[in-house]
This record gives sequence, C-alpha cells and structure tokens, in this order.
Amino acid sequence: MTDVVGIGNALVDVLSHETDEFVEAQGMVKGTMALIDTERAETLYAAMNPAVEISGGSCANTMVGLASFGSAAAFIGRVRTDQLGEVYAHDLRAAGVQFDTPPATDGLPSGRCLIVVTPDAERTLNTYLGASAELGASDVDPDLVASASITYLEGYLWDSPGAQLAYRAAAARAHEAGQRVALTLSDLFAVERHRETFLELVAESVDILFANEAEICGLYETEDFDTAVRQVTGHCEVAALTRSERGAVILRGDEVHVVPAHPIPGGKLVDTTGAGDLYAAGFLHGFTQGYDLDLCGRLGALAASEIISHLGARPETNLAELARPLLAGR
Repeated sequence: MTDVVGIGNALVDVLSHETDEFVEAQGMVKGTMALIDTERAETLYAAMNPAVEISGGSCANTMVGLASFGSAAAFIGRVRTDQLGEVYAHDLRAAGVQFDTPPATDGLPSGRCLIVVTPDAERTLNTYLGASAELGASDVDPDLVASASITYLEGYLWDSPGAQLAYRAAAARAHEAGQRVALTLSDLFAVERHRETFLELVAESVDILFANEAEICGLYETEDFDTAVRQVTGHCEVAALTRSERGAVILRGDEVHVVPAHPIPGGKLVDTTGAGDLYAAGFLHGFTQGYDLDLCGRLGALAASEIISHLGARPETNLAELARPLLAGR
C-alpha cells in the first residue's frame, strides 16, 4: 500500500538570490509563476546569479516531504532520457520516493523551474515545462493509483490538455478503488486561466482541496476570504486554506479549525519556495495516519516553517524527528 501518490510536473529547480531591480528588469511579476519557452529559459538562466540546482516541482516536493515524515510516497511525472532526467530520477528515489514512470525517449527535453528569491524572501517562478507537459493518461499507473490512500494532483500541470485527461483518469480510478483525491490549486494565475474547469474538478472529483488565500478567493471570484470559505464548504470533503503568517483555516462539513502558523526555526524567513508544498506534505501525512484535522494542520504548519527557514524546497531536517514532540503520546 502507498499512502500518497502524486502526479505533477517533473522539474529541476534552479534557485538564485536576486534584487527587486533584477525582477523588474526581467519583466517578471513578483511572487507569481510564469510559463516560459526554451529561448527565454536559456536567456534568464544566463542572467541569473550563481544558483542552487535541486530536483523539484511542486508535487514532487510534497512527496519528498511525505517521505521525510515516514509516509510511503510515490510520484508520477514525465522526464526525458537526458542528463537532467537521469539526475531527477536518481535524486527523487534517493529522497525515499517511489518513481517508476518510464522516461520519454523523444520529444522535449526535461523541464526546469528558474526561481528568483528577492531580499524579502518572496519567490518568483519561471517555468519551462519541457517533457513534463507531455504527460498523458498512458503515464498513469492505474494499479499504483488504486493502491494509494490519496492521489494528489498538482494544479500547475492543468495547463496541459494531456495532463487534464491523465488527472481525470487517475481521479476516476482512485474513486473506483474507494480512495481519495486531493488537489492543490498551486497558483493564482493558474486559477484565473482555468477557473471553470477547476470548479468542475473540485465539485466532481476532489475530496481534499489545498489553496492559499489568493487562490481560493480567485477561484470564487471574491476579494473576501470569508465569502470564499462559505462557497467552498460542501464542494469537497476537506478544504485546507493557508494564509501565510496568519496560519490556516481547515474545513470539513460544519467543522472549522483555525490553526496558527508554526514559529520559524531560527526566527528568520529566508525563502518561501515550497511552503505550500510542504504544508500539504505535513497535512497529508497526518490525514493518512488518521489524525484529527487540527493536528493535520499543525503538521502542515511545522513542515512549512522548516522549509521557509532556508533556501530551497526540500527539508534540511528530518520531518519525522521534528514532529516527534508534536506527536508525543500518540
């Protein structure tokens, strides 16, 4: 049995510290994710300061976080038979995540995400999807999905028509096997591009929804968080809505849990890259262990606080050890 199988973009993260002036000069919208082509990827990479390169992608980061908690995690994503693809697969497996999707032998090269971190720790993402955008239903292992307690879908990949078919097929297989489906909305711009189909997916196929405040307000076209909360209630079994330093609101039926943010180790915010990814990891670990929603939220907040205390979207501290005091007596 697998606790969680994730389906998403297989990308190598390239992170560098840059100034606000650099972001402006490069025509970026600070704090957002933009899809870029091959030429733009090469130009931006050349302009960036020396960078840290880590195998990533939003969903894969969540799976690594789950493995760090001790959950059985697997990932479905598409890479090419090139150097980045080989590095990516090795890195993910070394982190304890099952990754058996066969690499593509033709088509686009493996994808990468160029991440600029400004002095206020905000991150701006420039994503070249490459081979990851060519993921289709044939890449989804139906037996793996059926064996997983939760199938976790990454909103970023919804831009790809083939991936939409893959997601619908995976959700149908999961529910057929009596399992749950989770979705992270991933990005406000993605929500604005695909609002109608996201609303349809949430209502028809999603049991657990993850979104930050901007994303959930964007989904329901309101500037008022409380209005969005009222609208999402009943659209899915559970909604976990994060609000940065204000913690998170978790909903299930008539239940409402307001969970505070966890203190940042060392007290310094360094890089927000992966905060939502690791929040989902902690929450899903708790959920698959049968913990109450409040504790699931606290595990999510704990993992998010660890990730924002350093550069990069992979834990530098074993999350199971970090969570031990929180789980004492269970």
